[in-house]
Parts: sequence; C-alpha cells; structure tokens
Amino acid sequence: MLIRPIKVADNQAVKAILKADLEDAGMAIPGTAYYDTNLDTLSQYYHANPHRMYYVAVADDGTVLGGAGFGEFDLAHGVAELQKLYLAKTARGRGLSYQLISLIEDAAKTAGYQRLYLETDHRLPAAVHIYEKTGYTQLTQPLKDSPHNACDLYYVKNL
Repeated sequence: MLIRPIKVADNQAVKAILKADLEDAGMAIPGTAYYDTNLDTLSQYYHANPHRMYYVAVADDGTVLGGAGFGEFDLAHGVAELQKLYLAKTARGRGLSYQLISLIEDAAKTAGYQRLYLETDHRLPAAVHIYEKTGYTQLTQPLKDSPHNACDLYYVKNL
C-alpha cells in the first residue's frame, strides 16, 4: 500500500468512497460533505492552495482505498480543518485512519498551522472513536459557521 497526494485520476474514486460511507451512515443529507460542490474536482481544489493537502491510500493494485486532507479554516488563528477522512469498507480495521491522521497532522504543522479542527457526527461512531483516541478534544460548539451544519460533534487538537 502507498499513501500519496491525490491526483486528478483519484477524484471519482474518493467521491464514491465518501458518498458510500455517508449513505451507509444515513448521512446523505444537506449539510454534510455528501453535497460538497468540489467532490468532482478534489485534486484540483487541494492543489490550488498551499494551505491545503489531500492524501489518498492506494492498494498495490492501484485501487484507491480512501483518503484524508486538510484545508484552511481560520488562517488568522492558525487553524486548519481535518477534512474528508473516508475509507472503503475493504480498507477498514487496518489502522489506515491513524496513519492518515498522523500524516495530515504533520503536513498541517509543516504548513504553519497550530491546531486542527474537525466536524463529525454521532452516527459515525468509528470516526468518533478514532478522533478521541488520537488526542482530539471535543468542543461544545463549532469554532465558527460551517457548510457542514448537519454535523453534531466538533473536535480540536493542538499540533
């Protein structure tokens, strides 16, 4: 397996994984990443700005297994957002989420961020478990308004 920056050829695979995961959780609803307008052009979106990065995990046969990224959330206060951490069902249970989060944290720190913020939902218990296990602290409310207003859990971690 290889973890590398996203390429244009990965866009549709990442979109399909994200949508399948949210559908399985009953979260194919407005206010979630399911309706993000950049899903068809994720590679272009993340490569267009030095304050963003997205990594994909790729199996030896070239199949995209999932990915995760970060982007600017509150540049003035050094806060990036951990974004779009989704894995195909076949990739779960191997510790891949932990590898991706570690890579994102290192890359965000290198990009100059001091904190990572994320939004998730109680309907994604595996994600909640992973975030808490990797040191994210739950907040009582979002740091600021977000298009992902269907999410009900908010976390932050100092880098």
